[in-house]
Amino acid sequence: MTAPAVPPPARREHRLATEVRLGFTAVMFYTRLPVPAWVGYSDAQASRSIRYFPAIGWLVGGVVAGTLGLAAWVLPVPVAVVLGLAAGVLLTGGFHEDGFADVCDGFGGGRDKQRTLDIMKDSRLGAYAVLGLILLFGVKFTALAALTGFGVWGGLAAVVFAHVLSRWCVVTIMAGGTYARDDASSKVKANARPVSGPGLVVATLWLVPVVGLAWWHPWWLVAVPVAYLVRLGLGRWFRRRLGGYTGDCLGAAQQILEVVTLLVVLGCAGAGL
Repeated sequence: MTAPAVPPPARREHRLATEVRLGFTAVMFYTRLPVPAWVGYSDAQASRSIRYFPAIGWLVGGVVAGTLGLAAWVLPVPVAVVLGLAAGVLLTGGFHEDGFADVCDGFGGGRDKQRTLDIMKDSRLGAYAVLGLILLFGVKFTALAALTGFGVWGGLAAVVFAHVLSRWCVVTIMAGGTYARDDASSKVKANARPVSGPGLVVATLWLVPVVGLAWWHPWWLVAVPVAYLVRLGLGRWFRRRLGGYTGDCLGAAQQILEVVTLLVVLGCAGAGL
C-alpha cells in the first residue's frame, strides 16, 4: 500500500520580502493608494506594519510639500497651501482628521469613559468637532503660509518634518499604551496590540533622516523634544479619560503633533534661527 504523499513544508518568507509586505500594508491601511493583491491582509500583519507609520509621513508629507511647491510657482501662496492641504486629505481619506474630530466631540461632550467612547463611535459631527476642525485647519493654513513666506524650500522641508515626527510620536504612544476599547468590531482593532521593541527601532530609523531636513536650520530640532513632551501629555490625558488610547486618539495625536511641530519651526524661523 502506497503511503499518502506528505505536502512539503511551507516556505518561510524572506525577511526582506516580509518587510516589503508590511510596508505595503501600512500604505494600504493609512492611505487611499492601491497596493498589489499579493500583499494580502490580516490583523497581525496590520499591527506589525505600524513600524512603517513614520514612513507614511514621508509619503504624505512629500505629496503635500510637492503639491504646495508646484502650485506656488504659478499661484499665490495661500492658494498653494490650500491645494497642498487638500492633496494630503485626499491621499489619506481624512483618516487622522476624522479621529481628531471624534476626539473633540467625545472628550468635549463625554462625562465618563463609556459615554466618551460612545460619542467617539458616532459618525455624526457635533459642535466640538466642527469647531475643532475649523481651528485645526486654520492653524495649519496660517502656519504653512507663514513658513513658505520665509522661504519656499524651508517651508516644504518643514511640512515633511512635521508629518514624519508626528507619526513617530504616535508609534511611541502605541508602544507604551493600552488599547481602551473592548469591542472586537472596532475598525482599528489591529492597533490593540502594542508595538514591539524591534518595531519601535524600525520606526525610529524612519525618523533619523529628518535630521537631514533640518541641517541648515539646526534649531528646528527643538521640535523633537517639544513634540515628545506634548505626546507625553496626550498619553496621560487619554489614560485619565479612557484608561488608554483608541484609533481616534491616535489620529487626533498625529494632527495635534503635526501642528505643534509646524508652530515650533515657525517660531524658530520668526526668531531668525
